[in-house]
Amino acid sequence: MPHPPNFTAPYPAPGSYAPPPGYAGPYLASPAPVGGMATNPRHATGAGLGLVALLAAIAATVISGIAIVIAAFNIGLGAGREIALRPMDVRFDWSALTPVRDWVLVAEVSFWIGTALGVWAIIQGIVAIAKNRGRGLGVAAIVVAALGLIVFVIALQSALTAGLAAGTGIGG
Repeated sequence: MPHPPNFTAPYPAPGSYAPPPGYAGPYLASPAPVGGMATNPRHATGAGLGLVALLAAIAATVISGIAIVIAAFNIGLGAGREIALRPMDVRFDWSALTPVRDWVLVAEVSFWIGTALGVWAIIQGIVAIAKNRGRGLGVAAIVVAALGLIVFVIALQSALTAGLAAGTGIGG
């Protein structure tokens, strides 16, 4: 393995440029470690940003998904009979949800918490991709956060339908 050049030599090698005495020059990366490439702290490649973005996306999808399933089922269960017995009209009478207003609040809070975490995950995933600090994890975070909305809507519709079916008392 060749030795690195001696920058402390009093005279530069022929044909090369030597900075004037007392000039430190621009920041240079540390010499390459044995068996590896040189690292430059200005271009960190740690995966921390991407990992946090992915964890936020997973939390947004899972936490809001579980909360909405529980809340939507209880909304359907508690208000199903009232909704089923009212005539279908263009205008929905929101007073049918009065007995289950606590569950409606849980559903709304789960939506907003999932939205906030999902937006945070998307933004941090974009930053992770742009700064190359967990690029693959950043891409995964963006995909999971974007799919989180789809998971939320499907979970809401499924649980609300199941709750309405169980709560109407019609058919058995």
